[in-house]
Amino acid sequence: MAEIIKSKDNPLIKRITRLLSSAKGRREEGCFVCEGVRLCRDAVLSGAGILCFCCTEQAYSKNVEAAEMISSAAEKTVRVSPSLLSKLSDTDNPQGFLCIVRMNARAAEITPGRCYAALERIQDPSNLGTILRTAEALGISGVILSGDCCDIYSPKVVRGSMGAVFRLPFIIKGDFTEYIRSVSDDNIRTFASTPRNAVSIEKADFSAGGIMLIGNEGSGLCEETIDACTDRVMIPMLGRAESLNASSAASILLYKLISSQKLG
Repeated sequence: MAEIIKSKDNPLIKRITRLLSSAKGRREEGCFVCEGVRLCRDAVLSGAGILCFCCTEQAYSKNVEAAEMISSAAEKTVRVSPSLLSKLSDTDNPQGFLCIVRMNARAAEITPGRCYAALERIQDPSNLGTILRTAEALGISGVILSGDCCDIYSPKVVRGSMGAVFRLPFIIKGDFTEYIRSVSDDNIRTFASTPRNAVSIEKADFSAGGIMLIGNEGSGLCEETIDACTDRVMIPMLGRAESLNASSAASILLYKLISSQKLG
């Protein structure tokens, strides 16, 4: 039986704690943490680099096939006591599997005729995770994030994305507005989602693809960013609600963008 780590003062446990709690720590190390049988298995199937696989003896015995697959892909495998892994877990019901994973190295490259999502100042990790999951499911070619979005590798985003962070190409732009202006100048259609002076998505022309911009949960897109776009589009609201949740709006907008492009 392999040695079981039981102390929170173990260097590996301190490293995991930092990766779970610190975006700066994740950036400096170029890696992040995912947990749960499905996500850890998905990381391997997606070709992500597994630096370390941590699990409890009980979890290993219960999920032998998955554990052996992950362990064979990992650079290092360690056993951790259930009480310690439970303290590390970001979930209510930890499954006893945790991996340290290299960050996704596939950067989104904007190509005419394809469809992309661009996210400005999305702050809720659950929203960001859901948008990434939706974007991958719909076949979006990549995602552009402003530098002030919440961290794409935070535990809640990773979990909410259901593995999309392992596979979906993306880029983070600190000069987000200028970047959108530059691609607009390169004849890439850029669609600002805004209720002001906008065309309904039912009437907009998405046949050439382009970039759909979704803004902050409370205030939407910045005026400067809206002005940098080639088009303004809106979701028709027939009920009494004034707006939609950011991830719900993104689902509708991205579906309309990519389905119209494919049918166009």
